[in-house]
Amino acid sequence: MNPGHSGVIAQTIQLALAPVFVLVAIGNIMNILTTRLGRIVDRSRALQSQHAQTTGREHDLVVIEIRYVDRRIHLIGRALLLLVVSGLAIGVTVGSLFIGEMAGLELRNLTGITFFGAIALLMIALVYLLLETRIAARSLRLPQGLLELERDIPHQQ
Repeated sequence: MNPGHSGVIAQTIQLALAPVFVLVAIGNIMNILTTRLGRIVDRSRALQSQHAQTTGREHDLVVIEIRYVDRRIHLIGRALLLLVVSGLAIGVTVGSLFIGEMAGLELRNLTGITFFGAIALLMIALVYLLLETRIAARSLRLPQGLLELERDIPHQQ
């Protein structure tokens, strides 16, 4: 192996670091999403048992929450799918960097397209995460009566 070739490999490794950092970020976001999904699944199981045991307005509230939970599961599932595809695109990006360099092929367009695609998918997945958290916040609103807004309560420092 000539010294110039090892320098090119070192440079390629440096170029591959940015996509690898994106891959680490994708993994961390996937970890967050799977944790959220686990909690949502646990809540859905509890709601399913409540569904059969409730009637009237209480039953309606359970059904409303089940609908929220269903939508949240759907959004997280989509976000996870997009993140997996994004991670695969990052893998293709890194692979194209090395294959192009080692085989002397011009793969710059492929590298750019796959990296852009990975980032675009990551951004869409983040939008799904945002939507899921908004639904979670909306479904967890505290009843106004519990806030006792008519009372003037001094803030504790």
